[in-house]
Amino acid sequence: MSITALFIAFALLFRFGTLAVSIRNERRLKAQGAREFGAANSILLALLHILFYVAAIVEWAYSGTTGLTAVQAGGMALYLFAAVMLVIIIRTLHPFWTVKIIIAEGHRLVRRGPFRWFRHPNYFLNILPELVAFAIVLQAYATLIVGLPVYLVCLYVRIRQEEAAMRSTFPDYGRPAGSGDLAGA
Repeated sequence: MSITALFIAFALLFRFGTLAVSIRNERRLKAQGAREFGAANSILLALLHILFYVAAIVEWAYSGTTGLTAVQAGGMALYLFAAVMLVIIIRTLHPFWTVKIIIAEGHRLVRRGPFRWFRHPNYFLNILPELVAFAIVLQAYATLIVGLPVYLVCLYVRIRQEEAAMRSTFPDYGRPAGSGDLAGA
């Protein structure tokens, strides 16, 4: 098995593992009366994420490339960074982290960890570096050039929906307390 194939297996297992955490948290939050915002866009983002992975894997499989270049190794390092950031984000938001915009009763504004310095670290420190890195490792540049802009449009909509949900729930949202603040999602 090639290093790239092992990378793909790791990436898929990692993503399925984080999805299991999200599903568990979502079920518990909704059972406690939490509200979801932007459900249709969340579904679209999930489908685009899956499609991006599939397209990159197909592009890699048909390219016939073997070996590992320095650029691919850099992509692996970037992917590892994105994965570590996601683990930190999940641990910071712990019971409130999901792949959806869900706000629960008793939800508090989070202003620690990466949220202290970045607004929407899940998107800018995890998802975007992850997708770019995945495409680089698989040398799936067509997927990157076509897929990333499409994903960015939906991500932009998602960020606007999340901002609106946060402002309507938290009167302090947007006020500096370290510069970045976010609860859930």
